[in-house]
Order: sequence, then structure tokens, then C-alpha cells
Amino acid sequence: MSPSAPWASRRLHLVGIGGAGMSAYALAANALGGEVTGSDRADSPYLARVRDAGIDVAIGHRAANVPAGDDVEVFHSTAIPPDNPERVAARERGLADRSRAELLGELTRLRRVIAVAGAHGKTTTTAMAAHALLACGMDPGYLIGGELTTTRTNAAWGSGEWLLVEADESDRSMLAIDVDVAVVTNVELDHVDRYASLAELEDVYRAFLAGAPERIVAPGLEGLAGEGARTFAVEELELTPGGSRFLAAGVEVELVVPGAHNAQNAAAALAACALAGADPGRAAAALAGFLGAGRRFQELGRSAAGARIVDDYAHHPTEVRATIEGARTVGARRVVAVFQPHLYSRTAQFATEFGAALALADVACVVDVYPARERAQDFPGVRGLLVAEAAADRAGGRQVMWLPTFDDAELALRATLRDGDLCLVLGAGDIDALGRRLVDS
Repeated sequence: MSPSAPWASRRLHLVGIGGAGMSAYALAANALGGEVTGSDRADSPYLARVRDAGIDVAIGHRAANVPAGDDVEVFHSTAIPPDNPERVAARERGLADRSRAELLGELTRLRRVIAVAGAHGKTTTTAMAAHALLACGMDPGYLIGGELTTTRTNAAWGSGEWLLVEADESDRSMLAIDVDVAVVTNVELDHVDRYASLAELEDVYRAFLAGAPERIVAPGLEGLAGEGARTFAVEELELTPGGSRFLAAGVEVELVVPGAHNAQNAAAALAACALAGADPGRAAAALAGFLGAGRRFQELGRSAAGARIVDDYAHHPTEVRATIEGARTVGARRVVAVFQPHLYSRTAQFATEFGAALALADVACVVDVYPARERAQDFPGVRGLLVAEAAADRAGGRQVMWLPTFDDAELALRATLRDGDLCLVLGAGDIDALGRRLVDS
């Protein structure tokens, strides 16, 4: 019997289907033959692909969204609370009300799996590995937290032996993955609303790695991975206005995506591809055509004054610093960084570090916090202003602007941006919408 046969008789309803992860799982379940529906509170770019696959999506959460019948399985994303009307309806009807981690676990039991985890770079590393294996003719499946520009989708089931998965530590869903090759790009404290300490977070990474027969980690993380783990490294790195050139495992690599951090991501991806059986030279050559993942140094266009507008998902101080440093290598006259803090808890914890990173830009702008699942009243006094003040303290007289709303920011930036500038819009919220407003149509 085909591994996908049981899915043909299943009916799945995904609450929060518009997110990067849930939309990917919806596409995979649909490709396996399942009857999939879903809902979300608002539309999202990922839903275009979901609808194109023939999946019925409702906007707004209502009990009536859950299809009729006693065989419907309801899965919810981490952001969906227990009192969501669709979850309540499922329980009242005696239907399964399961987490997204359970669905991910099921999907990963159907293929050999490369799972990429890490505080930073996991989306890009997973996308690089998928791009390389596709170029090597291995037709992998992939479930990525951002669009793979090669295929313009964040998920596909493929016909090959391997499934590439971005593993998320924020809700511990990575522990549900059935892993054959585990990759950890780095470990750093984040998600302070869910982890009390770095030690607690390291325990989760340690458990993730312990479940994999093959482990690839960044140098310095061998202690988490245990005996027999492999490492990856970048040698002879040369950063250029067009990207970078370097050696990884003795193979020459050239990238068009900028920054030393992307060279590290590529080295990790190539190590994983080698364990999957890809030819190292062919996989490395393929990365010369890798144009990035969605919302990872993604060029949106140019402003009316001629400035390049680039969107990046950077939402941790290390990521903001790496993105600004990467932007410095592409030959811009000035780097203008516009940052939207994500979550009040993260802003409170890292305001000083965010400010220090933003101070590396020629001009820094900060808008107010994107709350996501948090409420402002639970974090009195926490605003984006904390980050702007920290940036001003470190900027050495360079311009720092506190622009709470997108309207404020658009007005100021249109007056500030010039030809030759590179304007980064940074954050994990909806800051990309501001970037698109700045693009001259």
C-alpha cells in the first residue's frame, strides 16, 4: 500500500491556515489526497497558493467554518487560543482538536526527513537545500516558513525520497518531527515569552538532535549534539557587491545573496545535501542561482527617488545586525534601516541590543511594536520608542527617527530616501506592507 493511501479518506480543517507553517502543511495534506479546508482571521500572501490548490478557505473564525460530519479532524496553529469558536465547536461535536505539531509529525513519518533548526537562518538554509536538491534532480518535498523563490511556493510534496522541513523551536513543534538528518545553524536565546533561560532552550535543541541518526551543527555546538555529530564551516570567504565566494567542505561556492551569514547558511545546506546523496559539486553550483527565500533580503522595488527597497524578516538583534552588515556589502550609498519590533516581550528583553544593531545603519527608523499574540496592556511602558532611544544612544550622531505608525514612516521616508540608498524594512510583522508602500508603482 502506498504511504499516501490513508490520506485519501481524511477530512482536515486547519485553523490558522494562512500562516507560513500551516499553509505548507495544508498543501502537503492536499497533495496526499486529503480533503482540506481552513480558516484564518485575515487574508495572507500564502493563501493564494492554498486557494490555487483548490482548498476552501474562510476568512474570519466562526463555528460554522468547521465542515459538517463526524469524521473531520481539526488542527490549530500555535497562535489559536482554546476559546477560538472553531476549536470550541470541534470539542462540542466530539471532533479531534489537535495541534499543528501533530500534523507535522504525521507528515514527516512518510518520508526521509532533513529538518533544519536554529535561532537564525533556518528558513534560508532549508530553502537553499531544497533549491540544490531540486537542481540535482532529486525532486524533494519541502515545508518552509517562507516562499522558495525558485518555485514561488513555500511547500511541495515532490516525488523524491527526501522531505525538507523547517523546524520551529518557538512552540517546541520541532520535537514532533521524525528526523533522519537534523541540522542546527546556531542557538541563541529568543522567544522569551516561552523560555525562561538559554539553558531551557538548549534542552529542547538537545532533545531535537538526540532523535536524529545524523546530526549537523555549527562549530561550538557539538556538546548539544553528542558524539558523532558533523560540523560545517566556511573557508576563504570573500564578500563582494554581488554576493560572496568561499569554500565549503573543499568545494567552491558562489552566492548572489549577500552577507557572511548566508555563506554559513549555504555551508550547512550543502552538508545536509551531501548526506541526502547529492553530488557536492553539482549542489554547490546550483546555489549560484539561489535568489533567496521570501522576506529574506527580498527586493521589493525602488522608491520614487530611486532607493532600493529590501524586505527582511529579521526580528532578533543578531539577525538585524547581520542583515545591515550584509547590506553594507552591496555597494549602496547609504543604508537606511526601518525596524518594526515583534512582540512586546522580545522588545522589553532586547531593546538595548536592537538599538546597538540598528545604530550600524546610516539612518535608523523605528515603528511601533507588532503585538502578534501579545497585548499591550500586559506590558506597560513597552513601545518601539525603547528601541529608538537605544539606537540614538549608540548612533554617534547619525539620524534616528521614532515613527510610530506606517503613515508617519512613509511620509518621513519619502522625504529622506535618495537615489543610491538601500532601504531595509526589517521585522517579522507586517512591515513588508510599509516597504511596498514606498515602492514607486
